[in-house]
Amino acid sequence: MREHTSLFIGGEWRAPSTDRTLEVVAPHTETVIARLAAPDARDVDLAVAAAREAFDHGPWRGFGAEERIGIVRDLADRYTEREDELARLITAEMGAPLRFSRSAHARLPGVMMRSLTDIAANFPWEETRPGYFGAGVLVCHEPVGVVAAIVPWNMPMFLTVAKLIPALLAGCTVVLKPSPETPLDAYLMADLLRHSGIPPGVVSILPGDRAIGAHLVAHPGVDKVSFTGSTAAGRQVAAACAPALRRVSLELGGKSAAVVLDDADPGQVADGIRVAALMNGGQACVVQARILLPRNRYREYVEALSEMVWSLRVGDPFDEATDIGPMVSERQQARVRGYIDTGIREGARPAVGGTDMPVGCDRGWYVRPTLFTEVDPRMRIAREEIFGPVLTVIPYTGDDEAIAIADDTDYGLSGSVWSSDPDRALAVARRIRSGSFGINQAYSMDPVAPFGGVKASGIGREFGREGLAGYLTTKSVSGVG
Repeated sequence: MREHTSLFIGGEWRAPSTDRTLEVVAPHTETVIARLAAPDARDVDLAVAAAREAFDHGPWRGFGAEERIGIVRDLADRYTEREDELARLITAEMGAPLRFSRSAHARLPGVMMRSLTDIAANFPWEETRPGYFGAGVLVCHEPVGVVAAIVPWNMPMFLTVAKLIPALLAGCTVVLKPSPETPLDAYLMADLLRHSGIPPGVVSILPGDRAIGAHLVAHPGVDKVSFTGSTAAGRQVAAACAPALRRVSLELGGKSAAVVLDDADPGQVADGIRVAALMNGGQACVVQARILLPRNRYREYVEALSEMVWSLRVGDPFDEATDIGPMVSERQQARVRGYIDTGIREGARPAVGGTDMPVGCDRGWYVRPTLFTEVDPRMRIAREEIFGPVLTVIPYTGDDEAIAIADDTDYGLSGSVWSSDPDRALAVARRIRSGSFGINQAYSMDPVAPFGGVKASGIGREFGREGLAGYLTTKSVSGVG
């Protein structure tokens, strides 16, 4: 049992404004593993006031880019020393298998931190352009101000780093709200920040519910909101930002397709889909859970995929052999099993899986990995984001039909194409409307590649130079030189 009786406001641990608490429940054991002080609106006001004061009158934004980069690099070094601790925390709080927690939840944020500092070191913070009317023009990229960063539970530290680090490198101050399901990793980050050399007031971390998030997003002291979550919640965030014309970036839901062309190797496709569609137990916005298969080789691919899904080991996330852990919460378990029921009622056939609990899982919020065949693209399981280990197989004839089915969705976040012909694969990738795409792999979260969606999958980009630019505003000064 972990106890946190204080809140991290303005870089310091402070007493909360209320005696309410948040409980963190382990999805494997269904037992309470941590109890934390819960913030209320007054604590949000204090955090925003600290960030506002630090941005308007503190030294952080006045530091040169090199000084901020040096501090963040030191933070990355401190982070690396605690990666194993972080992996275990995330496995405990959200149920990801420990192997995945080590390789993705814990290791990738450190990689991202270092790559983002490299991007900042080569960013054109200022440039002078010859003016059309004679005098030169100085173009400056400056921090946008106070940032409200809202992080979901599915990839908590990875998404914290995706928002916090570029904001800090840009010179912004940040109020971070992690999900109440997964606050423990954020408090590890708070401990690292306290020893990083970042001035007081620059960062606050307030785990809280939707009411806390809503108060933060609408706060008049906030200049930009960076939100990752569902499309429905993203619309509410955008509406809250609209009256003040507050800048907002939204990384939202997805229903991405894996397009398997008829020259792809079935075994390689099954191995790739294991990652592309089932990473983090399917609890990832980028998963490609719609698998489009050519009719002329449909049975071969279905057999390979069925064998892969059948082989998955479901159970204790701390067991090194586990492939699929529990869903993050009882609510999420009920949601995913509800979609499996819906698929069966709509006429789809579970070639593997179903609504029964996995063998050997007598407790915990588990779901059997399920592969549906005989799926019509109009079914709910083929159109709505499930966020669990549920795959739908849809047949097609010809590349044009595959592309049409892949694009027949409200979303446009990720996707992949599988083929032995690189040119043919790239041609398909170019034609599908999506913010990111992979060829013969799940979309790789490469730190130099801008990430984000089109359509109902969001606005703006994270990572790469484009992600850093999202926390900057541009000023031009004429009459220079």
